[in-house]
Amino acid sequence: MVLLLPPDATQEAEDLLRASLGLDQPLPVQYWLFISNAARLEFGDSLKARRPVTELIKPKVIISLKLGIVAMGITLLMGIPLGVLAAVKRGTPLDTMANMIAVLGQSLPQFWVGIMLIQIFTVRLDLLPASGTGGITHYILPAFTLGWFVAAGIMRLLRSSMLEALDGEYIKMARIKGLPEWKIVWKHTLKNALIPVLTFGGSYLAAFITGAILVETVFAWPGVGRLVYDAIIWRDFPVLQSLILMIAAVVISVNLIVDILYAYIDPRIRYT
Repeated sequence: MVLLLPPDATQEAEDLLRASLGLDQPLPVQYWLFISNAARLEFGDSLKARRPVTELIKPKVIISLKLGIVAMGITLLMGIPLGVLAAVKRGTPLDTMANMIAVLGQSLPQFWVGIMLIQIFTVRLDLLPASGTGGITHYILPAFTLGWFVAAGIMRLLRSSMLEALDGEYIKMARIKGLPEWKIVWKHTLKNALIPVLTFGGSYLAAFITGAILVETVFAWPGVGRLVYDAIIWRDFPVLQSLILMIAAVVISVNLIVDILYAYIDPRIRYT
């Protein structure tokens, strides 16, 4: 109420605003109105922008989704090959290098990595833009910052799962049968090692889709994460409330998809 009315507002103006927002109703009625409006994706107007919340969020979701797709691509291209190679080449310099990359990726804060990338590639070398969404080059730094942390976790987890799978009896039998090593590794071993990786990756997929607040703030990326930050700063509660609901819905949906993929990757799960 304080944000919507001037300091010298009359009691009549306050009562009219309270009635228009439904705040003059009992709490059960207010809750029912909120649930019914949310089911229709009607969250009211932004306190700051004075526009419908849904209209404000839609373009931000698309922008964050594009960044999330690029970040997921970087994650998969880095995490899976390096995790597999580290397991296959256990004890070699390649394994050591992959472990160092993984440890650094999970130890360094994402916002610090983003700032360092801007300092190196934008300020010093003037190779890549630090903000904006103009072209593909604008995606490189924020997507790498988002993807490196998750890729490092996937790399370590996949290496551990691969080492366990490579010691399985079915792998020994496949080698006895004379199957090519690449087929044993990439088809049989990797498929059985993906279950824990899928769980780990699924927990971060929602962040890719909805936008990471710190990364989008560092790179001034106009997506959902930056909108969450602005809504907190401006105390724009309708926007913040709708974003929290959206993120919760995405997390639930991603977890459901991950559970379905379990059965696809490992048929044994279908019968348990």
